[in-house]
Amino acid sequence: MKNSRFIIFASLVLAGILLVQFNQMPNLDKQLGQARADLKQAKVNQVKSQTIVSSPKSRQETVSDSTSRVNKFVQTFSNQPTSIYPDSLKGLASQKVINELTQTFAPSVTFSDKAHYDVPLVGLKNAWGSVLEYSVIAKSDTQSVAYTITYDTDEKQVTDMSRLTLKGAFDNEK
Repeated sequence: MKNSRFIIFASLVLAGILLVQFNQMPNLDKQLGQARADLKQAKVNQVKSQTIVSSPKSRQETVSDSTSRVNKFVQTFSNQPTSIYPDSLKGLASQKVINELTQTFAPSVTFSDKAHYDVPLVGLKNAWGSVLEYSVIAKSDTQSVAYTITYDTDEKQVTDMSRLTLKGAFDNEK
């Protein structure tokens, strides 16, 4: 009798443990799925890191090419009338940026036929990834203007830009 009570008690305890384990299976499946997704993302990041580390010369060439294209973009829109932006900036900037320049930036900056803008400073803010961020200063005899420009190396064009307030060394310098 004592043995049968013990066996019944042990069976109930084991059945309870088994029931708890079955209830935890959906959570474990979710955790397994999340762990697999994390592992996949980690492998992708590792491949990207290895690519960047293994090919710094290639990255340097990409950044150098991008910097010269951004410089050309700023010189082009700074030294031409807004009426020809759609044609002259095609391929250098996205349509969104061309529209912003035509409607927003150009009227706030004096781009006359007599003024010629040089681009004395193109500073790279973020050199990693497929999207590069630049700080650019365009300067003429009468004024200096600064921009933050986002360049997409995959699309090979400027995808975003904003005008910055300029204070300090570049204000009204010749």
